[in-house]
Amino acid sequence: MSTIHWTTGHTQQSARWHSENAAPLPRRTVVADDRMKANDAYRQACEGTALLWQGDFHNARQLLQAINRRIDRRTPSPSTSLSESFHLHRRSSSHRARVLGKLVVLLDEDYTPALRRAPDVRQACLEAYGPPEGPTVVSLRELLGVIGAHQWRLTGVDVPALGTRIHPHYGVFAPVRGEYLDLVAHTPLPPAALRSPDTSTAFDLGTGTGVLAAVLARRGIRRVVATDISPRALACARENVHRLALTDRIEVSDAGLFPEGRADLVVCNPPWLPARPTSPIEQGVYDPDGTMLHGFLTGLPAHLRPRGEGWLILSDLAEHLGLRTRQHLLDAIQAAGLRVLDKIDTKPRHRRSKDTTDPLHTARSAETTSLWRLTA
Repeated sequence: MSTIHWTTGHTQQSARWHSENAAPLPRRTVVADDRMKANDAYRQACEGTALLWQGDFHNARQLLQAINRRIDRRTPSPSTSLSESFHLHRRSSSHRARVLGKLVVLLDEDYTPALRRAPDVRQACLEAYGPPEGPTVVSLRELLGVIGAHQWRLTGVDVPALGTRIHPHYGVFAPVRGEYLDLVAHTPLPPAALRSPDTSTAFDLGTGTGVLAAVLARRGIRRVVATDISPRALACARENVHRLALTDRIEVSDAGLFPEGRADLVVCNPPWLPARPTSPIEQGVYDPDGTMLHGFLTGLPAHLRPRGEGWLILSDLAEHLGLRTRQHLLDAIQAAGLRVLDKIDTKPRHRRSKDTTDPLHTARSAETTSLWRLTA
C-alpha cells in the first residue's frame, strides 16, 4: 500500500494512499483550505499536485464543482465522426478523473473525515473499503461516490420486473436500465425449462447485483446458479437473494464465468462496449476486446441441455460507435457452433438517450438493446 506524505507547518505527516481507480501516488502534496482560489486549485491539480483539504467539507465540494467547470471550458468540441467522438469522450473523461482526483481528504483511523461540517461517512467507507487500517487519504470525488453508493444500498433501485427493489453495493453496477430486465422478464422460456419445471436450471453469468437471477427464479426456474468474479458482486448478490427470500432457488457462485454442468437456460448480459475500464464500476460497461462476450459464446454449447437456450443481452451501441460490427458478432456466434433462434429488440428509456448535450447523443438515440436467443 502506497504512503502519501505532506507537511503541516513544520511537521512531516503521512497516511495510506487509497484509490479505487488505481490512480498513482501524487508526485507532490500540499495542504489547502478555504482560502484557496479555484483558479489556483485547477492549475495545481493539472500540474499533478494533490491538494489535501483541511477546511470546510461543503467548501471542498464547491471547489470540486468549480474545478469541474474549468475543465468543461477546455473540453474539445465533439467530432463529426462517432468513433472519434467516443475516443475524445474517453480521453476527456480520463483527464477529468485525473484532475478532479487531486482534491483529496484525510480519513482518521475510524474513517472520520478530519474536516469541519463533514458528514458521518464511517458506515459508507466500511461498506466500500472494509475494516479501516489506519489514517487514509482518498480523493474527495471518490469519497462522494462512496457516500452515494451507501445511499443507493440503503434505499435500493426499483425494479418493476420484480415488483420490488434491488440494493446495489459500492463497485457493483446498478440495474438502472429497465429495458434489458423487461426483455428477460417477458421472453418465453425455453421448451426444455417448460418441459420439466421441477428440475429446470438456469445460469446467470456475471450476475452483479443478482437481479437477473431473481427475475428467472420469480418466473419459475427451479434452480438458478449465479456467477461472478467480483467479490463485491458476490456479496451484493447474496445479500439481495437473501432479502428476496430466494435462497432456496438461487445459488451464488464464484466458479468463474460458467459453473459446472449444463442448464436449460444460460443468460449473459456482458459489458456492452469493447474498451478498457478506468475504474471498478466501469467494468460493468467496458470489456477490453469483448473478452466476456466471446467467453460466453464459445463456452455456451458445452453448458446447454438438449433444446436449451442461451440468452445474450447486448446493446448495439458499440456498432454505432464503430467499436464492433454486426458481422463481427454474427461471425463469433457462428464460429462458436451456435445459431440464432430469434432476436427481440427494445429501445432504451434512460435519460442519456434523450440528452442532446451528450457528445454521444447521436449514437445513444439510435441504440437498440436486444435479447439474442441462441442454441447449439
